[in-house]
Amino acid sequence: MERQILHIDVNNAFLSWTALEMLKSGSELDIRTIPSIIGGDEARRSGIVLAKSMKAKECGVVTAETIYQAKKKCPNLQIYRGLEYKKYKEYSDKLYNLLLEYTDKIERYSIDECFLDMTEYLQKDTLINKAIQINRRVREELGFTVNIGVAHNKLLAKMASDFKKPDKIHTLYENEIETKIWNLPTSELFMLGKKTVPKLYNMGIKTIGDLAKTDRNFLIKKFGKHGNLMWEYANGIDNSEVKYKKELPKSIGNSITFPKNISNKEELEQILLALTEQVTFRLRKYNLLANVVNVQLRTDNFEDTSHQSKLDFSTSSTKSIYKKAKELFEEMYNSKTLIRLMGLRVDDLINKDEMQLSLFSKKEDEKQEKLDKTIDKLKEKYGYNSIKRAGKMNVEEITKVEK
Repeated sequence: MERQILHIDVNNAFLSWTALEMLKSGSELDIRTIPSIIGGDEARRSGIVLAKSMKAKECGVVTAETIYQAKKKCPNLQIYRGLEYKKYKEYSDKLYNLLLEYTDKIERYSIDECFLDMTEYLQKDTLINKAIQINRRVREELGFTVNIGVAHNKLLAKMASDFKKPDKIHTLYENEIETKIWNLPTSELFMLGKKTVPKLYNMGIKTIGDLAKTDRNFLIKKFGKHGNLMWEYANGIDNSEVKYKKELPKSIGNSITFPKNISNKEELEQILLALTEQVTFRLRKYNLLANVVNVQLRTDNFEDTSHQSKLDFSTSSTKSIYKKAKELFEEMYNSKTLIRLMGLRVDDLINKDEMQLSLFSKKEDEKQEKLDKTIDKLKEKYGYNSIKRAGKMNVEEITKVEK
């Protein structure tokens, strides 16, 4: 199966997260909008740039150069102290918990970067559509922006996320390698050391394309195993796995942006059922129960409305959660309003093994659980869309790339 990989990279993480904390504390200035950096003691000429705003980058300021050098390039540069590491870790964890709603195969590459293996989690959706959802949700729910690389391996996803910034989504599939990266200098190739680049340049190998076309055995002879790795990376070859530590999600959700606006209540309810099935399928996979249901609607005017409610008892039942979701939807529904997006999320999750169902709900829930598990097994064996409940639309028909 062709792997489906995303690389998430927070734009100017330390500066963006510092800006958010300043705004929370009452500052009227968003330092992301001015030439600014996060750096050490300005009085020390050896203090370096730890993070920079886009305005500072436009002046030529680069990460890791001295503040003295940065101010020579940008005289009106504003310098700010960074936050404590634990505060940055909080923002990183918020991002990680949001990403857990999409897959549990997440490699935290650094405090502001993650690789996601989406291969088994698309459920007939597209990888680019998932990237669009994540990009939008991070911006709207967490307040900062990310670049996302979309590819079939970690290398290409990582390189794609480094293309034009900020707040962008870029693909780098195998058929795009020649047009998108072969004309770049070798210094742009991931994992190519600073000492190697001049050596390649002196050999007449100036671009990634030059490197890709160089005889592999020649590179191995010159650079050993690293020569083979350079050749493979230049040709987009990378078989490394996403190294993840399995962690349970804090919440589970999914949303769909429609290819055309919808106002028909019955059609919207069918979509809501499709979303409920996807969410509860993952609940049962993790052996979790939900206590809160949240339904979100976005109109054609990009106005968001959401209602949430506590369930009568902890459950992973598709029937019970859909019933509550439908009630919330009906509270918000207006036949004259065109809906562009619908989302469903369950929160306040607990491990099923730690929960004792009430006597009133136990019998009915056990019966429903057997039905849900039977359906889950059929989906796992024959494919997610191999079996559908009555009245449920095929998610593939309503899930398209957001325009």
